Amino acid sequence: MEEWNSQSYDVVVIGSGPGGATVAAELSQQGRKVLILEWGSGVTIKGTMLQSTGLALIPGRSLFFTPELLSLVRFVTLGGSSIGAYATAFEPNYEVFEKHDINLKSAVEQIKRELPIAPLADGLIGPSAQLIMESARELGYPWEKLPKMVYQEKCRTGCDKCTMGCPYDAKWTSREFVEQACGNGSILLTGARVTNLITEDNRVTGVQFKMGGSLHKVSAPLVILAAGGIGTPLLLRQSGITNAGADFFFDPLVVVAGTLDGLNDGREFPMATGFHDPDEGYVLTDLIWPGWIRGVFTLRVGRVDRLTGHRKMISIMVKIKDELGGKLTRRGWANKKLTTSDQSRLKRGSEVARKILSNAGGRNIYNTGISAVHPGGTAKIGEVVDSNLKTKFDNLYVCDCSVIPESWGLPPTLTIIALGKRLARHLA
Repeated sequence: MEEWNSQSYDVVVIGSGPGGATVAAELSQQGRKVLILEWGSGVTIKGTMLQSTGLALIPGRSLFFTPELLSLVRFVTLGGSSIGAYATAFEPNYEVFEKHDINLKSAVEQIKRELPIAPLADGLIGPSAQLIMESARELGYPWEKLPKMVYQEKCRTGCDKCTMGCPYDAKWTSREFVEQACGNGSILLTGARVTNLITEDNRVTGVQFKMGGSLHKVSAPLVILAAGGIGTPLLLRQSGITNAGADFFFDPLVVVAGTLDGLNDGREFPMATGFHDPDEGYVLTDLIWPGWIRGVFTLRVGRVDRLTGHRKMISIMVKIKDELGGKLTRRGWANKKLTTSDQSRLKRGSEVARKILSNAGGRNIYNTGISAVHPGGTAKIGEVVDSNLKTKFDNLYVCDCSVIPESWGLPPTLTIIALGKRLARHLA
C-alpha cells in the first residue's frame, strides 16, 4: 500500500498474533488510527505441507533449536502462531496474574461471548480421540472434551490440516481481528520486519522497519510491541532493556504413539479431548499429527521401524510446565536445557499416556522426539513491564506471550486475547 506513509497514526502495532491483533481491533474500534506491521505475508492459507514448511520451518526465522536439539517453532505470517495452533481455549491461571493486581476474568467472559468457544460436537471427535477418552476414563482420569475456538459448521471430519493452517476458516485465528481492525480504518503492512525501536529519553520516537528491500520509519504517540515470545525480547534488548529474553519457559512436549487395529484413517482434529493435572504440571490430550510431521519426529528418535502404519495411529501429547531458565541468544535461539524436574514430568506424563494407550489396545508404543512450543516469559510482568504492560518507556507497551510472569504449560491464546482486551481498556 503506497499511501501508508502519507498518513499519521495514533498507534503502531508490531505483530499480528493474538495480542497485537486484539489491541489493534479494540483501539481502532475506539476511533484510533492504527498501523499494523507484520513481518510475514498475508498469503491465503492452504493447509499444505509445502506452505506450512515455508511459514514455520525456516531455521533462524521460524524454526529454532535448543542445545539439546529440541525444536522450537513459530509461524511467521499474518496471524502469527494462531495459524498453526489448535485453537484450544484453556482459561488463564488467574492467580498468576492476580499476584500483580491483574484481573482477567471479565475479559475472558467477554471473549466467551464474542468467539465460538465450545467443545467439539461428537461428530467432529475423531475415532482415536474417542477411544483415548474412553480408555482414560476407564482408568480413572478426568478426561473431557476440551473447549475449542472453532466455527464448527465449517469444520470437516477426516481432516488433519489444523497443524498446517485451516483452509476452510473453521479454526479461529487472529486474522479475524486484523480484518476487524482494517474495517475500522487501520492500515496493515505485511512483509514489514521491524529492525529496531528508535528511543529518546523515556519515549519511543520511531519504529524502523524493512519492507520491499528498503528501510522505512514511522512514528506514533503509542507503540504496542506484540512480536511474540522471541521477537519481542530481541527488540526490547536493542532498546536497552537488557533483562528481556532471560529465564523463560517453552512448554516442552512429547507425543506417545502406537498403532491400533480397527483404525483406518490417521486424520482427525487434534487436541479435541484431554485433561490438565496442575499438581503434576502437565497436560495430556489426543494428538494426531499429519503423517509427514509424525515421520520427522519419529526419525529424530531413530525409530525407522515406526514410520509406517500412520492410518492406524493412536497417540497422546504430553505437554509440561517447564521451569524458568535459559536465555535467548542475540539471534533468538533458545539457550535453555531441560532440568531434572522437567525430564521427570515428561517421564511421568509419558507413563500415564502409555497406560491409556495400552488400555485402549494400542501396540508398538513409542515416544517421538521432544519439541517445544509457546516460548514466553521473556518480558515478564513485574520485571520488564508493569501491571498495565508498560515498559520503562512511557509510550511502549507489550502484549503477547512474553509478558506471562511465571511458568505456564497451557495453550496461551485465550490468555493473550484477554490481556489485549484489558490493555485496550486501559489505553482508552
